[in-house]
Amino acid sequence: MKLVTFNPFRTIGIPGIQYVKPDNMFKELDKIKAADVLLFPENWQVNSLVYGMKKKIFPSIESIQLGFSKMEMTRALWTVCPENLPYTEILGHSNENKRKVLETFPFPFVAKEIRNSMGKGVFLIHNEQEFEEYAKANDVFYIQEYLPIDRDLRVCVVGNEIIGSYWRIGSNGFHNNVSQGGTLSFDNIPAGALELVLRVAQGLNINHAGFDIVAANGRFYILEFNVLFGNQAFNHLAVSPEKKIHEYLTAAEMDR
Repeated sequence: MKLVTFNPFRTIGIPGIQYVKPDNMFKELDKIKAADVLLFPENWQVNSLVYGMKKKIFPSIESIQLGFSKMEMTRALWTVCPENLPYTEILGHSNENKRKVLETFPFPFVAKEIRNSMGKGVFLIHNEQEFEEYAKANDVFYIQEYLPIDRDLRVCVVGNEIIGSYWRIGSNGFHNNVSQGGTLSFDNIPAGALELVLRVAQGLNINHAGFDIVAANGRFYILEFNVLFGNQAFNHLAVSPEKKIHEYLTAAEMDR
């Protein structure tokens, strides 16, 4: 099986893989055409590779395109698990919609930038002035009810399986990301949350992502998923995401 990667850091150790720098894609079309699978293309590459060149990619086109925007991700999640999302409004920037947000959501509420990750671009809004500052910087309002939690659950999927799950416990009362000081716990992982992730991943054909789950109000909520999830926790789990990727692609090739 001939493999080409556009992100060598995500594919370290996969045997026989070749690297093409994304910016050089159109200069190395022969190498790309000869590959059986192209790994970790950037969002801007996907349409050309899949629709123009009819190439197989990993992660799936659904993973990459839905993962690129919180807005499109949320809309897709509304179709497969609406009861497992916090109450959310996605609105264009207008004075009317600013009034709608303030009339609909009690303080505090959560406001997000539609393209960001690692806990960046996520704000806890306590008052009208903070919302006005968020509104000035965003053309689209992504507003979500605040769920009072002190941790969230990261569940990582590769292929058709969960390869790792762990709690991220917040250090500042709001952000739980390890990149922002959160700590990890691998104890008492709820089976119901894992079942939810597998069902949603299969329903949307997401084959490489880290799902962020919280428990509140007697149910599990999906906050978002990130296609390029952090690998730090896998040092504790003794799991290699790269090996899991290779196993998945090899099994898919054998099933053809």
